[in-house]
Amino acid sequence: VQLQASGGGLVQTGGSLRLSCAASTNILYFNHVAWYRQAPGKSRELIAQLSGRYRDYADSVKGRFTISSDSAENKVYLQMNGLQSEDTAVYFCNARRALDIFWGQGTLVTVSS
Repeated sequence: VQLQASGGGLVQTGGSLRLSCAASTNILYFNHVAWYRQAPGKSRELIAQLSGRYRDYADSVKGRFTISSDSAENKVYLQMNGLQSEDTAVYFCNARRALDIFWGQGTLVTVSS
């Protein structure tokens, strides 16, 4: 199983980006999908997760970011609105099935003022 993240780039403060995570298999295979991010000098943090109808977000992105999935395209998305400088990080998609954990390669988001 492979995950391919894309959609990162340079955006101004207040702008929007949509990240995509393409899976090499049907995403319904996974019990749980998520987005993490790692800012420079910081540890990787969980920011959004999706399992069935359950969605949850870190307080730092709640109300601005939305996680979703499309089983027809085998993709997981992260819509990011109202981007701020502190959102600058490498973003990783993650998927789990039982004890198996899969990671995408990361996509860089840079928010400039």
